[in-house]
Amino acid sequence: MILRFEDWTDPVPPARREVLSALPHPDEGHPPLLFVPSLGHGAWAFREHWLGHAASRGFAAYALSPRENGTLRAYVHDVVQAAAGLPRQAVLIGHGTGARIVAHALARYPARAAVLAAPVLQGWPVLGAALRTNPLGTLPALFGGGLRLRARQLFSAGFAGADAYAARLAPTPAGVCRSLLTGPAPARPAGASPVLVVGSPDDRIVTHGALDRAAARHGGAPLLFPGMGHDLMLDAGWQEPIDAVLDWLVKELSP
Repeated sequence: MILRFEDWTDPVPPARREVLSALPHPDEGHPPLLFVPSLGHGAWAFREHWLGHAASRGFAAYALSPRENGTLRAYVHDVVQAAAGLPRQAVLIGHGTGARIVAHALARYPARAAVLAAPVLQGWPVLGAALRTNPLGTLPALFGGGLRLRARQLFSAGFAGADAYAARLAPTPAGVCRSLLTGPAPARPAGASPVLVVGSPDDRIVTHGALDRAAARHGGAPLLFPGMGHDLMLDAGWQEPIDAVLDWLVKELSP
């Protein structure tokens, strides 16, 4: 873990961190996974399916809930601290704006690998897309209010659980939106961690072009799951992307 000058002169205020986990039996020695959620989501979004499924495949899996009313810097701090507290060097997996947090955390923590799922790396294009699909939930965020996401933005058409999951999302305060969507670009990674970008060409928040650009930054192409919505970990067909991620990790990190 890398400490910077501002960590000593202007430390991030302490906060209680909720970390949910699912542990394998037996532990097969894979690196632990740390999942980082997007705006409005918490660790619960990964507990629904991905944590237990990763554990069933031999990976110790953890998910971190964001602190309330935090900043990009505070969220990055929390991810780095949580990763540093795990028993082995971790894989960081961020979804949506959580992927942006992970991209920043890689400058502070030399992860074994990283996965950017439906990554929101540039804020203004995302807000533009959100205005088209959810004007009532997005307009307040442009004028100092909060952002509230809707089921039709996040899930595939016809998904039976969409409304129930959308009802669990917390509205995102305006200050948090500004910090996460308009903050600085990530610094150079601290190590040479391999990075995988996954998403859907049918995502109503992150465009196919944005997925291509995110993957190109890391020298590859995105792994795509047509027909799914933005919330890959909750949508119908959730098992396919997490299995693909775990298969990639096994291949990429094998001796």
